[in-house]
Amino acid sequence: MLLVEDETYFRSTLKKRLERRGITLFEAADGEAGLAVLAEHPVDIVISDMKMPGMDGLTFLKHVKADYPEIEVILLTGHASTADGVSGIKTGAFDYLTKPVEFDHLMSKVGQAYDLILRREAQRNEARLRKQIEKQMVLTERLAALGTLATGVAHEINNPLAIIRESAGWMETILKKPEMADMPRKTDFEKGLEKIEKAVERARRITHQLLEFVQKPDKKAVETDLKALIEESIQLVHREAVNKGVDIIGELDENVGTILSDAYQLRQVLLNLITNAIHATPKSGRITLGLDNAPGKGVRIQVRDTGSGIAPENIDKIFEPFFTTKSPGKGTGLGLFVARGIVEQLGGAIEVESALNAGTTFTITLPRSVMPRETSAEAPRKQRLGMFQKITQALSKETQHHDQDSDPHTRRGR
Repeated sequence: MLLVEDETYFRSTLKKRLERRGITLFEAADGEAGLAVLAEHPVDIVISDMKMPGMDGLTFLKHVKADYPEIEVILLTGHASTADGVSGIKTGAFDYLTKPVEFDHLMSKVGQAYDLILRREAQRNEARLRKQIEKQMVLTERLAALGTLATGVAHEINNPLAIIRESAGWMETILKKPEMADMPRKTDFEKGLEKIEKAVERARRITHQLLEFVQKPDKKAVETDLKALIEESIQLVHREAVNKGVDIIGELDENVGTILSDAYQLRQVLLNLITNAIHATPKSGRITLGLDNAPGKGVRIQVRDTGSGIAPENIDKIFEPFFTTKSPGKGTGLGLFVARGIVEQLGGAIEVESALNAGTTFTITLPRSVMPRETSAEAPRKQRLGMFQKITQALSKETQHHDQDSDPHTRRGR
């Protein structure tokens, strides 16, 4: 708070009493000095006298509301100057009190003013959260439409692929007949058919991966080859990495073997981490995917990049819902939140280490055998409810003390 009062004794006495209530208080003897304090120290509430030498309280109030509209101002005026108090209310003051001031009444007004500040902040947070949820809903609808389109395209491609493969096999059978032994350039035809079969197999594998990605299966623990899963994830983002000029390399321990887990969900986590790494890594940068046996009985996956890194003040926030450092429209802030939820549901843990302009490392530790925590029909509903509770808890941190019973809009002088 800032106390602006030209009477030294009154200001000193009021300052002591306010500080006993745990309030951090700055003081000034006139309006000009008050503006100088505000330029140096942000405050929530200003208590200002109306009659002061030099810049009076009303002029000071106008400057405050023009430069710091979020600050609430409580005016102090004499018995014969209630008209000044009303003028102050019209100019934007929260309220006015007449001297001599009853301290408890002043504290009540201070509490109401601060409550109003908290309510405004809560409303902004709610509006921001609502906007983010709306964006996420739009994105979800787009992804659902894209998934439907991708499924249709994959099926449509598989049909001509089957015809091409069958025709190539038929031509290969003809070339093997005895009467075709002396056919000119027979070897060239055989090489051509071999290339066709390899290309068809590659296209079939791509459409198979696409269908696996967009058609989310039921959650179940199956024997999962992590090395193959990582290599498949790298292949899915290979084109994006090439376009960005980023190299992706694997340091995969051949002795890790398989684990019992949910391959689909692990693929989703890996794709999210690798894609984030590509976005954060500049041209000619490098992303390394590591796989080895973790201390104990688990396995460890690492995604390391040479990107821009994460600021220290954000490192504890990146797993929170809707937190993102990407520009508007580039990210929803749910990717890492969902990734952590998946890893924890599979009995594992995810950690992050980062340094600005040096890169980031995400480390996932997983048990070798885990069954989904929920196997009943209630599991999907409970998981959605749990995610909703986490999101609302993120908002409640900002608003848990905002629901006061006092009405800040009741303004009346004494």
